[in-house]
Amino acid sequence: MEKPELLIPAGNLEKLRTALLYGADAVYIGVEGLSLRATSSEMSMFDFAVGVNEAHAKGVKVYAAINTFARNADLKQAKIIIPELAAIGIDALIISDPGILRLIRNSVPQLPVHLSTQANTTNIEAVRFWRDQGVRRIILARELNLKEVGEIAAAVPEMELELFVHGAMCMAYSGRCYLSAFRNRRSANQGDCSQPCRWEYLLHESTRPDDPLVLQEDERYSYLLSSKDLCLIEYLPEVLASGVASLKIEGRMKSAYYVAVVTRTYRQALDALMQQEEKYKCRQEWVDELMKISNRGYTTGFAFSEEKINETSPEIKYIQTHEPTGTVLQYDPVKKMMLIGVRNHLATGDEVELLLPDDIIKIDTRTLLDANEKSIKEANNDNKIYLPLEREAPVGTVLRQKVK
Repeated sequence: MEKPELLIPAGNLEKLRTALLYGADAVYIGVEGLSLRATSSEMSMFDFAVGVNEAHAKGVKVYAAINTFARNADLKQAKIIIPELAAIGIDALIISDPGILRLIRNSVPQLPVHLSTQANTTNIEAVRFWRDQGVRRIILARELNLKEVGEIAAAVPEMELELFVHGAMCMAYSGRCYLSAFRNRRSANQGDCSQPCRWEYLLHESTRPDDPLVLQEDERYSYLLSSKDLCLIEYLPEVLASGVASLKIEGRMKSAYYVAVVTRTYRQALDALMQQEEKYKCRQEWVDELMKISNRGYTTGFAFSEEKINETSPEIKYIQTHEPTGTVLQYDPVKKMMLIGVRNHLATGDEVELLLPDDIIKIDTRTLLDANEKSIKEANNDNKIYLPLEREAPVGTVLRQKVK
């Protein structure tokens, strides 16, 4: 069994550094103005260069997403940015549009290209077609089950295959959704989805306006368009047996805390699987960890069925048992104190955990010291405080506490 790549979303430099700290093999980043995420989850060229240097120093690859459905107006920007990305040492470009692929082949033909899931590649011949166009990796359509993935891997072994294993699921085929553009004039296919699929709807038949169809047997709404989140942590042996080269986590717009937990959890699970193989068993602690980040309930999606989306119920909005408390800014080995950049609210006596890559440590919060080392009773977002810790904590390590 070959070890797959663990590919983590990096919406900004903080999230990139979090992914590096907790064990990513590679990260993917949206290119400003040309990816399928809002501008708050894209990086400028300056940040790209910084991120590539930091990632490469740790042996981690960086992929740049320019997977918007390009209009004519996007081509001018793409012609400028593609050579710049090549110059700063990006490891591959993620694309969905044949026109963008042609620009890449004309300007930087040596740069590896990965085909986005937006291209909804679902069969062996489609993979062969894109291989013949010079694409190195296919990010397979989420609608495939693992049997179909295995058939593609066996038929076209020279192609790298990438598969989503965790994160939000879109109700539209391979994410090609028009609902946001229709409702809000914000196109999901150009990086500006407003997620109207998460809203509450009632379905009426035209001749029965007072008799709505409610899929749940109660008086409230049904989330017909809104899927549970994908989670395959319990099925990694089956995923790896399909022959995929890369396991992808969704979430460039999620928090650094989300990035920390999913990276750390899947890293531990993958490492255990590679070391144990026959004796491997998914640990309950990994499943429990993934309940401590924002989710809408979990599903295996299409992995074991032909066509399956598990819609959420009216009871489920977003579930999250823990929230970030802060991140480590520096550690003083003499005083044995951590300087913390606070997120949310923290008071003396709160139960706080430090999420190290290899351990989880309870932190003593009976005494909080401000940046001037004066005793305080509480701290709020963006405050800096000191907390005690006997062992060193890397910069960027996340602290969390239970949701109150």
